[in-house]
Parts: sequence; C-alpha cells; structure tokens
Amino acid sequence: MTGYDKPTLVKAKRLRRELTDAERKLWSILRNSQIEGAKFRRQQPIGPFIVDFVCQERRLIVEADGGQHADNAGDVRRTAFLKGKGYRLMRFWNNEILSNLEGVSILIAAAIATPHPARALRESPSPSRGEGICGAPHG
Repeated sequence: MTGYDKPTLVKAKRLRRELTDAERKLWSILRNSQIEGAKFRRQQPIGPFIVDFVCQERRLIVEADGGQHADNAGDVRRTAFLKGKGYRLMRFWNNEILSNLEGVSILIAAAIATPHPARALRESPSPSRGEGICGAPHG
C-alpha cells in the first residue's frame, strides 16, 4: 500500500505521461542518475502534493515552474509543507530550463553535492548514543 489515495495516484500517472516541454528537457538530465549519481523520480506524490522531480536520498525537489506559479499563495503553503517534511526545493522557470539547461544542471549538481543541513546534523556523532567518545565507557 502506497498511502496515497487513488485520485492522487491517477493524477501522478497522467502527469508522467503529459510532461511539459520544460519538464521533458529537465527529465532528460535528471533521469538515469546523470547528475552526481542522484536518482530522481518524476511526478512523485509527497503528502497531498505531486512534485515534478524528487531525489529521496538527498531530500531534494526540483520544480519546473510556468507563469501560473508567479505570486501563487498555494505554492507558499506547498513549499512550507514540503520543507516541513525535510525537503529542499529548487524552482526554475520554464524559460530558464529551455534556454539554459547547462546552467540549471550546474545549480542542481551543486545542491546535490551540498549536504542537506538536517541530514548533516543527524550524521554528526551523538555522545548520547555513545558516538564520538574516545576511550572506554565510564561506569
């Protein structure tokens, strides 16, 4: 069981079949782990939302945005929800993707190579779990 309702899954499948030109071009560089070995999924449900592209391992979402996203209050709520779930978001305008795919690729690669702040904190040694302590345990 995926945990998503049937309408969300049906919509995600439809969106995968009906990529915009910008999404198709972006997918051409994200698929098959081409950027820093990161595996991306397209049109992936996360909670009540469907994101354009997500790398779960790096907690990175990449969005291709058209004009409907300018000053969109729904996007503010959506971004807050996704960040609350521990994701970083990168948004690119469609015309940016279509005219400067190499620049977009460089920015995505830099984000992938940069550790996620929350993950970096989790990966630090934890003295409370007995990590990072030199010598024998006290007792």
